[in-house]
Amino acid sequence: MNLKLLFISTFLGVFCYSNAQKEGNECINANAKYCGECIQAGAKCGWCKDPNFLKQGETVSTRCDELQSLIKRGCAEAEIENPHGTHKIIKDKPVTNRSKGAEKLKPEDITQIQPQKLSLTLRSGEPQSFNLKFKRAEDYPIDLYYLMDLSYSMKDDLENVKNLGTSLRVEMSKITSDFRIGFGSFVEKTVMPYISTTPAKLLNPCTGDQNCTSPFSYKNVLKLTEDGKKFNTLVGQQHISGNLDSPEGGFDAIMQVAVCGEQIGWRNVTRLLVFSTDAGFHFAGDGKLGGIVLPNDGKCHLENNVYTMSHYYDYPSIAHLVQKLSDNNIQTIFAVTEEFQPVYQELKNLIPKSAVGTLSANSSNVINLIIDAYNSLSSEVILENSKLPEGVTIAYTSHCKNGVVSEGENGRKCSNISIGDEVMFSISVTSKGCPKQGKPETIKIKPLGFTEEVEITLNFICECECHKEGVKNSPKCHFGNGTYECGACKCNEGRVGRKCECSSNDVATEDMDRTCRKDNGTDICSNNGDCVCGTCECKKRDNPEERYSGPYCECDNFNCDRSGNKLCGGHGRCECRVCICDPMWTGSACDCSLDNSTCMATNKQICNGRGTCECGICKCTNPKFQGPTCETCPTCPGVCVEHKECVQCRAFGTGEKKDTCEQDCSYFHLIKVKDRDKLPQPNDASYPLMHCKERDTNDCWFYYTYAVNNNTEKEVHVVETQDCPAGPDIIPIVAGVVAGIVLIGLALLLIWKLLMIIHDRREFAKFEKEKMNAKWDTGENPIYKSAVTTVVNPKYEGK
Repeated sequence: MNLKLLFISTFLGVFCYSNAQKEGNECINANAKYCGECIQAGAKCGWCKDPNFLKQGETVSTRCDELQSLIKRGCAEAEIENPHGTHKIIKDKPVTNRSKGAEKLKPEDITQIQPQKLSLTLRSGEPQSFNLKFKRAEDYPIDLYYLMDLSYSMKDDLENVKNLGTSLRVEMSKITSDFRIGFGSFVEKTVMPYISTTPAKLLNPCTGDQNCTSPFSYKNVLKLTEDGKKFNTLVGQQHISGNLDSPEGGFDAIMQVAVCGEQIGWRNVTRLLVFSTDAGFHFAGDGKLGGIVLPNDGKCHLENNVYTMSHYYDYPSIAHLVQKLSDNNIQTIFAVTEEFQPVYQELKNLIPKSAVGTLSANSSNVINLIIDAYNSLSSEVILENSKLPEGVTIAYTSHCKNGVVSEGENGRKCSNISIGDEVMFSISVTSKGCPKQGKPETIKIKPLGFTEEVEITLNFICECECHKEGVKNSPKCHFGNGTYECGACKCNEGRVGRKCECSSNDVATEDMDRTCRKDNGTDICSNNGDCVCGTCECKKRDNPEERYSGPYCECDNFNCDRSGNKLCGGHGRCECRVCICDPMWTGSACDCSLDNSTCMATNKQICNGRGTCECGICKCTNPKFQGPTCETCPTCPGVCVEHKECVQCRAFGTGEKKDTCEQDCSYFHLIKVKDRDKLPQPNDASYPLMHCKERDTNDCWFYYTYAVNNNTEKEVHVVETQDCPAGPDIIPIVAGVVAGIVLIGLALLLIWKLLMIIHDRREFAKFEKEKMNAKWDTGENPIYKSAVTTVVNPKYEGK
């Protein structure tokens, strides 16, 4: 039964570990046949080039493993191929520090991004990181191209734009001393149904007596110039045109402005395109209405500053525009009326480094709109990279103002950047595997809307250093049937075997299989390997620590006895299913220690002189004594007093040790029971225990048992409630005192009342007696005068 349980637990442990390792060990899963293939499997993989490293039955691919595993298996560090990537900065010009009004610099002499060029050598799975600094330069040159819708609805807007050149130059001079402005206009494709193609309408598309110019798709009116007055003059000569439908052909114009850099006059500075309209836009696919099916080619088609292929190519798509605007570092400002704000807000979300401003009905606020949009765009830096080679990934971490750190997509950008502010980006480049050609690749990273960029050359580590020392057609590879490199044979096509000794057509013959059966049995390579060229090549396990070996793959290093769920008790190694124990250990599972130091008691005696030391564990001969060195006596006198304070603080949080309980009293396992009957009894336990009854400072008794169980753990069972003497019943006492006071008061009142009655009666009797004895004179009082006075009126006649 025990053996069965041991087998099940061993199997489950191995199964769980194998599944955990299956995904994790990329080196084993790679099944690499040569060193270059191994190091491409992952950054943790190494290749042992020691010619004598492989044991009998092991395949060439077992040379590829994690570094610690190779060292543990006996490969010296000097024999392990484990190349590492590097990075080297080639051009590191510092960012420009200058203030407005200082010596004027050419645009190419101003640096806002550092470094400018570097080289990375990439090992598969190993990231290479570097820091990129961006500083928004003071007084940086600006090119602004104003692209205006000249359909009839923009008539009043044209009047306000005619003085834009000088006015805008004055405002922009507060930002930069190097400012250029240009102007272009657009209407619509010159085919039905976008415009009327009748001869009269081609000359004047407007109705009534309105004088309008002929319709056109896009016209570059003024190349970028520093002359604001020239801008005013040429714009003043422009006339309104007209078309039939509401959406305009602005996308055709934007595409030409983006790709016709020479005709527009763009410099390698901040490039702003102001797109002014009061209508929506046509995009890719709309050209089919006019019979135009060819997709926009994204090339410049300006002849005499007029777009000549509007009737031939369809409108560009939004994605096409995004690509061209980004490639040419153009930041777009959509100045549109309030009616079309929602449409252009959605478009802004698709075009990086773009802004939307609300244009008044007659464009009177266009200057403030441009200034606000420029400040918004220039205060944010967003990094983008060119297309990455296959298998290469890049990660960004931004370190912005006020200590704000972001990762992921937000790691590409920083906001609220003022002139002169520095921000830092940490960039990590990782390659998985090696490109097919293995040649160096170049990628570029740049801030959107800026012409400056970082050029990165990517070199890939596709082979080991020892590959250079390989010997083609080496005699070590069976008469020259392979290249001997990095300690192993790399067989020529059609050859197999550890030393390329067999043809791939002969590897499965009956004669060869016979030599792979042990004792003429039926199992080829003990069912643990494959017979290749008459030699067993053992299967690999998912767990890199586990291996089959032997001439017939009959041995393994994972089916030995276990102790404590560890192979060979963790004190030996498993060879061919037998534990080879480390020094001072013995037993089938290497779980028996020959070291007596663990049995040494404090009195320097083995097991305190009361037991024997077996496999590093004391077997106490006197049953009264327990513990790892037979020094614990749970039933000896004084045990209860010794542990009283700790039991009190652990169980009830009181006592002298309540403040140091966690430090001083964690040496035993505490178990609480409800009452004394639940405490373990001596007859119930297979080890001695002591019953204790102790009293605390409040005269409360508490009961517990102390024992050392069979696992040498100290165990305390304690009754969770204390037995305290009953205190006086306060309520009856208080009630009695109150009642007594009341009764005494009533008695005193009665006595006083009684005395008063007796006194009153005595006084009355005395009064009556004196009354009877008195002799009163009943005559008139001589001094008595009547209170009545009678007066007679002398004139009264009695009438």
